[in-house]
Amino acid sequence: MQILPARIGDSVDDIDTPALVVDLDVFERNLDLMANAVRGAGVALRPHAKSHKCPDIAHAQIERGAAGICCQKVGEAEAFVAAGIRDVLVTNEIVGPAKLARLAEMAKKARVGVLADDAANVRHIGAAARAAGVSIDVLVEIDVGANRCGTAPGAPAAAIAQLIARTPGLAFRGIHAYQGAAQHLRTPEERRAAIARAAVLAGETKAAIEAAGIPCPTVTGAGTGTWQYERDSGVYTEVQPGSYIFMDADYQKNALAPDQHHFEQSLFVLAAVMSAPVRERAIVDAGLKAFAFDSGPPLVYGAQGLTYAKASDEHGVLAVASVARPPVIGDRLWFVPGHCDPTVNLYDWLVGVRGTRVECLWPVAARGALG
Repeated sequence: MQILPARIGDSVDDIDTPALVVDLDVFERNLDLMANAVRGAGVALRPHAKSHKCPDIAHAQIERGAAGICCQKVGEAEAFVAAGIRDVLVTNEIVGPAKLARLAEMAKKARVGVLADDAANVRHIGAAARAAGVSIDVLVEIDVGANRCGTAPGAPAAAIAQLIARTPGLAFRGIHAYQGAAQHLRTPEERRAAIARAAVLAGETKAAIEAAGIPCPTVTGAGTGTWQYERDSGVYTEVQPGSYIFMDADYQKNALAPDQHHFEQSLFVLAAVMSAPVRERAIVDAGLKAFAFDSGPPLVYGAQGLTYAKASDEHGVLAVASVARPPVIGDRLWFVPGHCDPTVNLYDWLVGVRGTRVECLWPVAARGALG
């Protein structure tokens, strides 16, 4: 575990760097905006916890009406079930006797769901459930355009649903139809068209399953970039946005239509200037081990003329344009991560601040849960 970067009641100026910091006022506005936007719309909210990996945040989401949470790995789900979350959907295919045994063990304490896109995997999940004496919910994952996991929509998915329904130890729960590739399409027209296609495929698959005499109560999917389209589709019964609580530099590149909700940036990495050898360059103590760079470098927040130019393991190099006051050693700067999810996974603690004071410290309990 990392040393605590702050104590409750500390001044923000006393947070040790680099630190992962949440502006609680903004964070809570984001929580409330999503909860209110889904409430009464005929769909359930099941936020994806891979974004935050933090049980304190999951409890806050459930307190605002979320049906449960999504996780991506068994280890993530274990951390949340251990913290009292009682409805978890693992939105992934889980393979291997050890992982399936752990999945089944969780089902003794919580409602647990998992995805399948292969008949042999369904049989293995069923065997693990029977060995543990539990029931596991299983959803068929269909490929709706992301070209990742998922069986073909329609009849192939219906065949797997039939197998789930007749396998002891399993309960068929519905369809997982997540269009991940649509989340960062930059225009609302592109995102709307991608989800319209996904909804058609999901609807056809639901019809095929029901034609086989199997109820299909759940059609789930959606992310922060598209959730309004799934909510309004008439097909999806559940949405799974995750990044909306934090946001990041990549999501800021998405254009929004006038009727789309705007979520604010609440997550930052706080770093300190450790060197300023020349006027045109400053070095901060947050490099490759402090940010995920898969979506590009972080943005310097609230400071004009500073660009995060390059990084090494423990150094972030800022290019300094013509500014009235260039950074000096000891200055503290706020950065917007390029991609919030894997950046969170680099830290043991989220430091919650309100105004100028540290209000809470939340452990990132599912950090590093790769299996």
